Amino acid sequence: MRTTQAQHWSLRGAAALGALLVPSSIALAAGIGQPEPWQMDRQVAVTAEAHDLHVFENWLHWLAFGISLFVLALIVYCIFKFNEKANPTPSRTTHNTMIEVAWTIIPVLILVAVAIPSFRTLRTQLSDPKADVMVKVIGHAWYWSYEYPTAEGDKGGFTFDANVDEDKQPKLLATDNDMVVPVGKVVKVQVTSGDVIHSWAMPSFGGKIDAIPGRLNQWWFRADREGTYHGQCSELCGARHAYMPITVRVVSEQAYAEWLTEAKTKYAAIDNGSRLADAR
Repeated sequence: MRTTQAQHWSLRGAAALGALLVPSSIALAAGIGQPEPWQMDRQVAVTAEAHDLHVFENWLHWLAFGISLFVLALIVYCIFKFNEKANPTPSRTTHNTMIEVAWTIIPVLILVAVAIPSFRTLRTQLSDPKADVMVKVIGHAWYWSYEYPTAEGDKGGFTFDANVDEDKQPKLLATDNDMVVPVGKVVKVQVTSGDVIHSWAMPSFGGKIDAIPGRLNQWWFRADREGTYHGQCSELCGARHAYMPITVRVVSEQAYAEWLTEAKTKYAAIDNGSRLADAR
């Protein structure tokens, strides 16, 4: 038993080391719409805003790496240049105008360089384009409700609940009912909560917005490719916080129109049944 367990841990350790040392496409690949085993990057961006966030984040990593190398080089230089052996008589210099100007100006320039793309990305996120589709999302303990309100020229809206479906894959990320939106269209998501604070987060869309009782927050996205994308509640909201996934299906305009027709009949029947039950 001990030998088997030791071999098991040895294999796991070798696999982990190999994934870190070998630039395998499987180990480094970012998931499309869901996390992948050994993933070392964020999920593939399917909105322009998410892509901008990824570029900005990667640029910040390289900037921080460069600053760290520069500081390390300064430390090493000081160790060898100003140690007791190299300087038996200590310098009594107490002021250097050029150094003081440099360590004031350079950090300011770095902050400006970070602020410009940061504000540009934030401005895009806070913009208010005209919506092609409006969806209201309500967080509950512990599931999501989606409301598709009446659109112009439409006969009526509908509402449905989305609970975790533990029999579907990916595990604990799939729901029994999915939010469906058309590809290439501006989708506005209005988010609130019916009980405690939740958070509607979709990594592939580059968005996360809090669901707060008594408050209506708004966020928008425009997905550039069809597919099924998964997210989760990212605010610790209670005992079943981990069982509150989000599934968004991005489909063609034709498929979305067909889904709307089907959903109005399907969910209207559910709504009518619940209303009759409440009336009784």
